[in-house]
Amino acid sequence: MLRPISVLLFLFIASFYPCSLAEIRYSDVRSEDHPIIPFDEFGFTHRGRLELNVSKISLGVPNSPANLDLSKVGFFLCTRDTWMHVLEQIEDAEITCALQSDIVKVVYTFDKLRDNSSFDTLFVETDADQYSLVFANCCPQLKVTMSVRSAMYNLDAKSGNRDYLSAGKAILPRIYFLFSLVYFSLAIFWIFVLYKKRLTIHAIHFFMLAVILLKASNLLCEAEDKSYIKRTGSAHGWDVLFYIFSFLKGIMLFTLIVLIGTGWSFLKPYLQDKEKKVLMIVIPLQVVANIAQVVIDENGPYGEEWVTWKQVFLLVDVICCCAVLFPIVWSIKNLREAAKSDGKAAVNLMKLTLFRQYYVVVICYIYFTRVVVYALETITSYRYLWTSVVAGEIATLAFYLFTGYKFKPEVHNPYFVIDDEEEEAAAEALKDDEFEL
Repeated sequence: MLRPISVLLFLFIASFYPCSLAEIRYSDVRSEDHPIIPFDEFGFTHRGRLELNVSKISLGVPNSPANLDLSKVGFFLCTRDTWMHVLEQIEDAEITCALQSDIVKVVYTFDKLRDNSSFDTLFVETDADQYSLVFANCCPQLKVTMSVRSAMYNLDAKSGNRDYLSAGKAILPRIYFLFSLVYFSLAIFWIFVLYKKRLTIHAIHFFMLAVILLKASNLLCEAEDKSYIKRTGSAHGWDVLFYIFSFLKGIMLFTLIVLIGTGWSFLKPYLQDKEKKVLMIVIPLQVVANIAQVVIDENGPYGEEWVTWKQVFLLVDVICCCAVLFPIVWSIKNLREAAKSDGKAAVNLMKLTLFRQYYVVVICYIYFTRVVVYALETITSYRYLWTSVVAGEIATLAFYLFTGYKFKPEVHNPYFVIDDEEEEAAAEALKDDEFEL
């Protein structure tokens, strides 16, 4: 009979799993007696296939081997809705094991093993839906050891070629490649702007260029990564480049937000101690976040390590997002005080308005990419999981464009020291536009 803690574990893992990759998986199970072990999740079309290769099977037989029913040990496929019905059947005592349910799709049970220590099977799935591959062990105290290779894919209706990406993610390579072209074009345009405004550029503008190029390279590598997985089930090394550029892009982006928030190279050529401490917090946390992301992507949902690293990633990401807001708040506070004390009140008010706008945009960007995108992944049908990726990338592009537009190099940039005439002009502009603190 299923244990309540295993049921909760399955549902907990399933709630996080849409973010993980679907490809050929290799998993090792060592002396496990858990009644439920989820392995993978995949969106099948009407031409779905599951290749399951299990070897080195060893069963730790309990004290009463005569009562051992291996028909209650094996692999099955089920949807999330199906799983809820299975739980109801178990609760109503209609069945004692998920493999006994007539609504799950049994792939293989261990009573067919006989004296073999391995098996290979091909399961044909014609009902389009999102399925989880699950191992059930309903024999108390039976410990199972095995090496599992699972490959889920769809066959192309015209060519018959295998597609190892889930039904809702099959177009991701094209999406990532398109966005990479957009960012490379944006980098070229930014280089043109820097050349045209070369007399008024600051170090932060070159930092912005580096972030754009890293983002473009990251998307290009992700497009190639997904493309190889789509065709072969393996990334063929492109995942390494993707992780490298993802790591660099993450650190550079958070650092850029902190530097802009402090006014570095605009308002001042240096960082205060408290601002340096923020960077010293954010950068190591980004290292941890990227390590967690690698572990999450490269391992299936089986095992406590996957769940632990998922929690670590979410916690670290939230801390980083909160930390980058402090320098902006400090700058707003300083500008508000300066607006009351010095003779350049109008200019300081303009700077304050800009920082407040940037603060709101950073909040919106973080909220959308961390909360709204995750919500879309959760509620969207498996066929349209690509929409959450597009939404996240559009939001990121909008944030980059806003940052570049508001902080572009200009002769009359509100950050620069200006004379009395320009102060009067700024005051008049503030009056006309009815800016309010």
